[in-house]
Amino acid sequence: MNKQRCRILHPGHGEHVTILFNFNLIIFFAFASLLSKSSMSATSKEAAFVRFDAALSNISKKSISFGKSLLSTIEPFDTDDKVKSTGNGIILPMYVYVNNRPVPKAEAVVSVFDHGFLYGDGVYETLRVYDRVVFMLDEHLGRLYRSASLIRLTMPKNFDQIKAALYETLDVNSLENAYVRITISRGHGPIGLDPDLCKEPTFVIIAEDMKDYPQSYYEKGIKTVIAQTKRNLKDALNPQIKSLNFLNNILAKIEAKEKEAYESIMVNASEHIAEGTISNIFFYRDDILCTPSIACGILDGITRRLILDLAVREGLTVREGEFTRNDLFAADEVFLTNTTMEVMPVCKVDAVRYGVGSVAKLLRKVYRDEVRTYVESIKGSGPSLLGI
Repeated sequence: MNKQRCRILHPGHGEHVTILFNFNLIIFFAFASLLSKSSMSATSKEAAFVRFDAALSNISKKSISFGKSLLSTIEPFDTDDKVKSTGNGIILPMYVYVNNRPVPKAEAVVSVFDHGFLYGDGVYETLRVYDRVVFMLDEHLGRLYRSASLIRLTMPKNFDQIKAALYETLDVNSLENAYVRITISRGHGPIGLDPDLCKEPTFVIIAEDMKDYPQSYYEKGIKTVIAQTKRNLKDALNPQIKSLNFLNNILAKIEAKEKEAYESIMVNASEHIAEGTISNIFFYRDDILCTPSIACGILDGITRRLILDLAVREGLTVREGEFTRNDLFAADEVFLTNTTMEVMPVCKVDAVRYGVGSVAKLLRKVYRDEVRTYVESIKGSGPSLLGI
């Protein structure tokens, strides 16, 4: 890049200062001028500007200020929303997708009369993004639709519309590796349980940088307890519904925190092991990989299902069934699974200790390999409406 030095008189000190003039400024100003005249939405303009701004790492703060002034149609940054740094001094504002568009974090609000807020009436899904690819996206959206169907909630968007909204949210936040939560509530309406009081669902996507779990968790395992709080009866509340009403799990999580553990393992009314507050549980005993069956009243986790398939592929003997806490205490190793933690070893359940075993290490490795293959496959399929 062509550069040249020049000398200017510092306005307040009467002395000459040598500065570096960079022809990147010309490109920068031209881009800002063109963008300000574009028909793009204000949100898209701002996102495009910030990404371009971040790419020019040698631009002075004065030039950045001047460039932004050219974008008269773009809303100013709110310092309370500046949550992500690009690493070169550029701070990116956070956007949340609400109903039909991304909005700055400070404007991402829902009504106090929203039935998701009042009654926990809604569904959600958690997803993980690797290198701008949402892992097992169709499976997650399929489960989201299933949850909505089970509570008689009409989805406000179809598959392709949700995908487009999701990738727009990732794009406007300049995210490559992210945690994503899609939340759909019944919507706002008068106080009362009647679903027909709500005329239109509320649709929200939150996407944030994926903050990896501490490496020590994978190397040494995490502590868990068996909660006194029982898992909801499956005949009372279908566990296949990923509901916004999470109080059952929250009460069990409180127990874990009170005992300085990371996670609680919940049992069902028959005292059979069910699942964690945010995870499915596996244990290895007598050369058999065991996990509670769906009949125990658990969520059929997408990661759980994949781990079962990978275990069979690796030649492990797998058993889904009903297990007691004594079965768990007698295990050689224990681990948890979910979308974000992937395969997480357990070092302690109540007073019983375990080592981080070879089975957990193997399945974590093949899971990561599966993720890598999936991402490469999606990227290798060519351009799409998702912009991958």
